[in-house]
Amino acid sequence: MKTSEIKELTSKEIVERLQVEKENLVRLKLNHAVSPLENPMIIKESKQSIARLKTILHERELNENQN
Repeated sequence: MKTSEIKELTSKEIVERLQVEKENLVRLKLNHAVSPLENPMIIKESKQSIARLKTILHERELNENQN
């Protein structure tokens, strides 16, 4: 998920998407431990998406506190 797409979402949607991504990451790690994934880079992409979501959410919290 790209940063521009995340910025268009509301804070509530970001929190929901963050939870879904975390669950997906756990599922990917478990599947990879049992049998190797065809493309293990999916795990890295999932981690990056989580980081992007957290970053945008944190930026919005900081902006709310400043106002």
